[in-house]
Amino acid sequence: MSSTSAQTPDNKAQLKQRMTIGDSAKAASQSLAKALEPFVCGGAAATFASCVIHPIDLAKVRMQLYGQLNPGKPVPSFPTLLSNMVKNDGIGSIYKGVDAAIGRQMVYGTARIGLHRKISDKLVQINDGNPINFFQKTLSGMASGSIAVCIGTPFDIALVRLQADSMAPVAERRNYKNVFDALIRTTKEEGVGALYKGLAPNILRGMAMNVGMLACYDQAKEVVAKLTNDPMTNGPSLATKMGSSCIAGFTAALFSLPFDLIKSRLMAMKKDPDTGKMPYRGVVDCAVKIMKTEGPMGFFNGFSAYYGRCAPHAMIILLSIESITDFYKKTFMA
Repeated sequence: MSSTSAQTPDNKAQLKQRMTIGDSAKAASQSLAKALEPFVCGGAAATFASCVIHPIDLAKVRMQLYGQLNPGKPVPSFPTLLSNMVKNDGIGSIYKGVDAAIGRQMVYGTARIGLHRKISDKLVQINDGNPINFFQKTLSGMASGSIAVCIGTPFDIALVRLQADSMAPVAERRNYKNVFDALIRTTKEEGVGALYKGLAPNILRGMAMNVGMLACYDQAKEVVAKLTNDPMTNGPSLATKMGSSCIAGFTAALFSLPFDLIKSRLMAMKKDPDTGKMPYRGVVDCAVKIMKTEGPMGFFNGFSAYYGRCAPHAMIILLSIESITDFYKKTFMA
């Protein structure tokens, strides 16, 4: 019989087996890609957004710490702070701590956005495929925000310290080289527990931020779509996403700023050189002292910079994540 004759039953069986194995491997790969999609795409969008708005975030932290370091003096605006930094320390100074911001978003941003989407999808599934109400969205935002904060707080510590260091007198500066130097030295000099200073207000901030940004965005999207007659058959229109993200940026800033301010002060604090004591004993003590020395509005120091950070940050994330997700699906799930 010729060597080019039809395949034997054994060869056909082997070919079919190889095709089955290949199909199974492809299906497993696509299943894994689908499971990782909200985390990878959310983390990429959050990291990109943080790089864009880092100078505003830096100004926000400095405005929050200004009242502590300069009691009784009016807090300068964030354009003034940034222009003085560029004048005194060069353009690179406004990107101080950007490596910590990237590390933080790769951990915290990935977890908070990915978990929120996973929890929300699960709640929709439990709800027989029907849209979930705002209370359920709030629960999803609070749960995902608190879990993400517990994972990402060490990078938050490093970020705040890198941003605040040049505000201190030269003799009292920590002079960290980069995010890893900040993490290693903080652990060596103050113990592992120092990486979780301000964890309580940071958890509250993370919960408030996720509710204000992600839960309110989901809710605002439904409201804006009705106002603009957007059927959202192929997803929300650009106008719906823009309007919803603006609302989400405002609510995220309003809900989370007081906790963010307390968190920043607890993370940046160090012992008084004369008394050897820390300026604050904890969250409640910090809140009480801010109320006494700066009044109720002290909790909203830096709101202009904070809103200027939250609004574009939310908009960049919520707009870019769509493009990132499309690219991800074409690359890994096609």
